[in-house]
This record gives sequence, C-alpha cells and structure tokens, in this order.
Amino acid sequence: MHYIVGLGNPGPRYASNRHNVGFMFLDRYVQRVGCSSNLVRETNYELLECGEVRLVRPLTYMNVSGLAVGTLVAKYGVPVDDIIVVYDDVDLPLGRIRIRRKGSAGGHNGLKSIIENLKTDQFVRVRIGIGPKPEGVDLAQFVLSDFSVQERLVLDKVLDVAVQAVQTILSEGVQKAMSLYNSVEVIT
Repeated sequence: MHYIVGLGNPGPRYASNRHNVGFMFLDRYVQRVGCSSNLVRETNYELLECGEVRLVRPLTYMNVSGLAVGTLVAKYGVPVDDIIVVYDDVDLPLGRIRIRRKGSAGGHNGLKSIIENLKTDQFVRVRIGIGPKPEGVDLAQFVLSDFSVQERLVLDKVLDVAVQAVQTILSEGVQKAMSLYNSVEVIT
C-alpha cells in the first residue's frame, strides 16, 4: 500500500493558492483515477482509499505537515518507502515537475516538518513548479497568492502530467518515472 501525501493549507481561503498545489494534485488524482468514497477523517489528516493507494491530505497548516504525516505513520505503521509527497516548489518553473527519491527540504517548510517528524529524508517526492517568484515580492506573499488565469491553464496540464508520473512511480518505479518526467516542460 502506498500513501500519497499532498501538501497544502486547509480551508477555502487557501484553496487556490500556489502553496496548495499538493491538495490540487490529490483532487486531480481522484478525478483521473477514480476512488472509493471511503474517506477517513482523523484529527490532523484525511485519508481516502484509491485502489492500492491511500491519498492523504494533512489538515495541519503547511509548516507543520510533519505532525499529520507522523500521526499517519504511527497509526498505520507505514514504511517510509511507501510514502510519496507531492508539493509546490518555488525554485522550479511553472510547467515543470521534478521527482526525487530523497533529499533535503530545500527551504520548503512543509517538507522540513515531515523530515523532522520522520527523522529521515528517504522518501519519494514529486515537486510541482510554481515559480519563478517575481523580483521584489515577499516569498510568503507569493506562495499564498492565487494563480493567474493563464498560469492556471499551465497548471491544469501539469497536474495531469503529475498524475501520470505518480502512476508510473507506482507501476514501474521511481527511476523510470524520473527518466520520463523530469525533463518534461508543459507549455500552453
């Protein structure tokens, strides 16, 4: 059983923010793959079964996502090898995704929280580009802003590519997914 964790902030205020790309990914995955209506709501996350996969939406705020992931791992005994984290990356241009087996948080507080709670960085991550951040704009202001109409057109295509990439990870492995999708650039 694999657990796909999409990072974001809960609530309608943040729903369309750049920082909520992980939540948007989960919604797109449900649309494309189809899932049961067996939603489990825990104190700090929601869990939805989707065939041999469980989709996880932390209900903590982004910067403490590790609390939800740590609770999930403890409750279900989830091996870290079975976790895939999907999140936004301001250092990656909009239209790109990047898959990695492991690595540092790269300045992303949600990922940093997960690494601290799991005490390892040895889990698969799928970064979805939201950058570049415009010169002179505060980082927090940028990630908590909504996509423009034009950017949303690109994002819609990127989310479809990200779903395909995750399905490749699940069926053919991380290495195959990296070779197929790390060089893809979505352009409208």
